[in-house]
Amino acid sequence: MPRIDDYKQARAISVEELSMIDPDIIARFSGAKIRREDPDITALSINFLKKDLFISWPELRFSSEGPDEEVPIQQQVLILHYLQGACSSEGASTTGEWISFQDIPDGRFYMDAFVRRAKEPLLKAFGDNPGRMPELASSAYDTSGLDYGDFSVIVKALPLVPVALVLWEGDEEFPPEGNILFDRSISKFLSAEDTAWLAGMVVYPLAGMAKK
Repeated sequence: MPRIDDYKQARAISVEELSMIDPDIIARFSGAKIRREDPDITALSINFLKKDLFISWPELRFSSEGPDEEVPIQQQVLILHYLQGACSSEGASTTGEWISFQDIPDGRFYMDAFVRRAKEPLLKAFGDNPGRMPELASSAYDTSGLDYGDFSVIVKALPLVPVALVLWEGDEEFPPEGNILFDRSISKFLSAEDTAWLAGMVVYPLAGMAKK
């Protein structure tokens, strides 16, 4: 489990690199938008899990549309890494090919973290009622349909990063099963460790909604 100091260091490294890149280039490759309400003030606007987040440039300070709503540092680091990946890959497009977490480079090394943070919570929340998952996901996120498993949905996590949630109903012979899939381009934008964190960020709010 990373310590807060690790996140602060990771954030500082990303800020140093991104502050040297023209914000128009960052926006063009990442799907973010440029905001210039004042000639001397530039900011990026990016949609993350249906929330509009604002990032000042070159300081790369985060703020959100909600009043007094702070952006957790884990999310900040993830988004900064996404911006770095988008720039280094020059905005690689999605492929439409879905892969499992273990197929991501270094995915097997972070498999335990992925299962603990995302796959197990997804099954625990919706294994007994998988049909509720797409309904809650569509109310919480920007989603689209997917013909996988018995119940599935595509969540637009970041402009170029879709995440697919898939569930299979159980029967007398087999227990319920689930998985979280990623476009093959995911490694252009995020590391396996970041991808495991992202999967958890998608699933946790839905699991909380399922308890209500």
